[in-house]
Amino acid sequence: MKSITIFTPTYNRANCLHKLYNSLCQQSCNDFHWLIVDDGSSDNTDEIVNTWITEGKISIEYHYQENKGKLAAQILACDFINTELFLCIDSDDFIPDDAISKIKNFWAKNGDPNASGIIGLDAYTDGQVSGTMLPEIKECTYSELIDKYKVRGDKKYIFNTRVFKSYLPYPYFPDEKFHEISAIFFLIDQKHKFLLSNEVYCIIEYLDGGLTNGIFHRYKNSPKSFSSYRSLKMKYAVNYKSKFKNAIHYVSSSIFARNKNYLSESPKKITTILATPFGILLYLYINRKTRNQKTRIKNGKLK
Repeated sequence: MKSITIFTPTYNRANCLHKLYNSLCQQSCNDFHWLIVDDGSSDNTDEIVNTWITEGKISIEYHYQENKGKLAAQILACDFINTELFLCIDSDDFIPDDAISKIKNFWAKNGDPNASGIIGLDAYTDGQVSGTMLPEIKECTYSELIDKYKVRGDKKYIFNTRVFKSYLPYPYFPDEKFHEISAIFFLIDQKHKFLLSNEVYCIIEYLDGGLTNGIFHRYKNSPKSFSSYRSLKMKYAVNYKSKFKNAIHYVSSSIFARNKNYLSESPKKITTILATPFGILLYLYINRKTRNQKTRIKNGKLK
C-alpha cells in the first residue's frame, strides 16, 4: 500500500490537468496514489485520464460523479482513501519534483499519530510564497494559525487520514454546490494540532472559473453552508474579535438563507444580537457587489 494519497477534484479541466500529471510522473519518490474525482466534466477528462492509467507510470484511480461541487467530490474521495496521509491538489496546480519525498521525510521525523497532519506552503510559478510564512513553532491548531498568528494566503494541508475521518461526516447541504471545506478544521482543532513546515509542497495557479473567483456569488448562492461554517468559527473562536467578526458573517449568511431562526440556532446568542446590524449591512453590501458584477458582465467589462 502507498503512504500518501493525492486527491484531485476536477471539472472541465482536461486542458490543464496534464501539468499536474507530469509533475507527479517526475516525483523523486513514487510512494503515492493519485485519486481523481471528476465532478461531472463534459470535456474529455475521462479519456485523458484513462490513457494515463493505461500508461502505468504512476498509480491512478478515477471516479466520476454528477456535478455536485468540490465538497461532494471530497466526500466521495474519503470512501477510497486508505493511506496514512492525504492532501488535495487542485486540477490547475502541480507539485515540485521533491514534494512527496519532503512530505515523507518530514512525517517520518516529526509525525505524531495524534497530529492533524502537516501544514506546508503554496507558492506561485515565480517562486513567491502565497501569503505569509508559517510561524517558527512546531505545531498549532488551524484556528490559532489564522486568528492568533495572522497567517494569510493559501497553504497546503496534508491530513492524517485516521484523525480526519474520525470527524466525518461533513456538514453538507445537497442543494448547494459551494461549501466551505475547512469547516471540519474547527472540529479537529479541539483535540489535535497540525505540525508546521515552511517547505513548498504545491505550485498554484488561478484560472478563470476557479473557486477562488466569484467569492461573493459563492457566499450568496450557498448561504446554508457559509452560515454553518461561520457558526463553527464563532463557537470555537480563539478570541472575541474573531467571534464577533464571524457573528457578522453568520447573520449575513442567515439572511441570504432566509433562516428566521438564526438567533436561536446561534452558539453565541448575545454576540449575534450585537452583530446583527453589521450583518445586515454586510448582506446589503454583498447584494450590491453581485448586482454590479452582473451589470459589468452584461456590458462586456468583465470576463
